[in-house]
Amino acid sequence: MKRWLLVLMMVTLGSFSLMTTTNAATVAVREDFGKYFEGFTSGTFVVYDESKDQYSVFNEQQSETRLTPCSTFKIYNSLIALETGAASDENMVLSWDGQQRFLPVWNQDHTMASGIKNSVVWYYQALASRIGPEHMQKYIDAIPYGNRDISGGITQFWLRSSLTISAKEQVELLRRLYHDQLPFSARNMAIVRKIIIQSDENGIVFSGKTGAGSIEGVYSIGWFVGVVEKGNNRYYFATNIEAVNGATGVKARDISREILKSLGVL
Repeated sequence: MKRWLLVLMMVTLGSFSLMTTTNAATVAVREDFGKYFEGFTSGTFVVYDESKDQYSVFNEQQSETRLTPCSTFKIYNSLIALETGAASDENMVLSWDGQQRFLPVWNQDHTMASGIKNSVVWYYQALASRIGPEHMQKYIDAIPYGNRDISGGITQFWLRSSLTISAKEQVELLRRLYHDQLPFSARNMAIVRKIIIQSDENGIVFSGKTGAGSIEGVYSIGWFVGVVEKGNNRYYFATNIEAVNGATGVKARDISREILKSLGVL
């Protein structure tokens, strides 16, 4: 009971800090970024420049629309697994069950670090089962994460199911993760920040997680959310795209990189 009172206090303080930052920040609407989204039925890009306290947003309406998070939820699934003891650390191995899946790299044993790098769905479904619905719901509420709805089932709720979140919400959660303002231990937040690093070159750390929603090989939703650490500044961003087919996390990542390059961030 005392633990959850502490969690609620942390959420309240974090929300106050977030609200203050958001209210003070300026917003630059960048409809010129539309050229990066050609061929998709809809999409959005949001970046928060911490040093300038400024958001740059393409398609503001879409940036506030909640969509299934798909594999971007692995960031928070990792945090909850570590905090509840469902995972000991990023090196915890889970054995492959022998079931052949469509990506060959999934058909082997994995650690949390390799599981998030290769977006191994079965590994994170196993972690979610270990966490269980009661603890999962408590932390989803405590974060709080999007619409907080895990009714789609403990191994499915983030996969084109009941849980949804907007691009703006993704950006704010990342900001809180990098400021140790989420209801998790500093150790566990540091582990997750480490395992989502994609590159560390020339003084620029590029971190993030893809996500894609598909049914029978048809990809209609793609995500990429992440952070660029450059000098003494951080840029938190989120991109989502929708299409009849072809909206993948890799394409969302490519769009993110191109826009960040155009802004001089990468």
